[in-house]
Amino acid sequence: MRGTTTMRRGSLVAALAIGSVAILTACGTSSGGGGGGEAAEEVGDMESTVSILAWPGYVEDGTNDPAVDWVTPFEEETGCDVVSKSYGTSDEAVNLMKTGEYDVVAASGDATLRLIAGGDVAPVNTDLIPNYEGIYDFLKDQEWNSVDGQSYGVPHGYGANLLLFNTDEVTPAPTSWDVVFDKASDYSGKVTAYDSPIYIADAAVYLMTHEPDLGIENPYALDEAQFQAAVDLLKEQRPHVSEYWSDYLKEISAFETGDSVVGTTWQVIENVLEGSGAATDVVLPDEGATG
Repeated sequence: MRGTTTMRRGSLVAALAIGSVAILTACGTSSGGGGGGEAAEEVGDMESTVSILAWPGYVEDGTNDPAVDWVTPFEEETGCDVVSKSYGTSDEAVNLMKTGEYDVVAASGDATLRLIAGGDVAPVNTDLIPNYEGIYDFLKDQEWNSVDGQSYGVPHGYGANLLLFNTDEVTPAPTSWDVVFDKASDYSGKVTAYDSPIYIADAAVYLMTHEPDLGIENPYALDEAQFQAAVDLLKEQRPHVSEYWSDYLKEISAFETGDSVVGTTWQVIENVLEGSGAATDVVLPDEGATG
């Protein structure tokens, strides 16, 4: 699931959610303890800098597009300078947070519990965040952002992992994930897939429909037989995959050059490709999708 903003141990009580909901609060220190400790009871003294670790596109300061600048108004209003670093995978985010060099991270659901369990992020007192009531209720207090009723971050959005395809090469428009699994040979050498263990869940979603006897009810909670079936499906897919991507820019480039014509994607990738005039489109397949 994407995504949640969580805080480094002993860090500020702040929330960053740039996307479907934009929340930025002023810099400050926390009176709370480390990961697993008590949440702060009040906002601390102001600081001069906040360091943010985020997915590309989450902390826009006008560098990529002068019309898209969320950082400058925040700095002008608070007097707090923003220092940000982008990461490409959840594994990279977890490793970078362990350095203790970042105040806040915009983390996906496949990283949040690792950060919490590792003591790398602090509990968040959501009562200190006025905008928190504007967050959709179904995103709050979920198993990927809270533990034992304690929030460790501010959820800011969600989205599906979609099927991206080249509209010139993949015809008719696909309606099933079969084009990257059982029918992957039709596009052998030009199929792309997400380079992360969590992609096993994508295979499980496909099997839920096409091999119902496996009894998969939750693609993120598989027994040994279900897990092995998903892994076997990915092994069958492997000879047809041109590239496993983790950096979204690499998938954009592969579809622009034609090296890839079909595969799993994020909506932001299709947005960029559409803006560049590429012959691509996305679909939510009949089997559903992970997110």
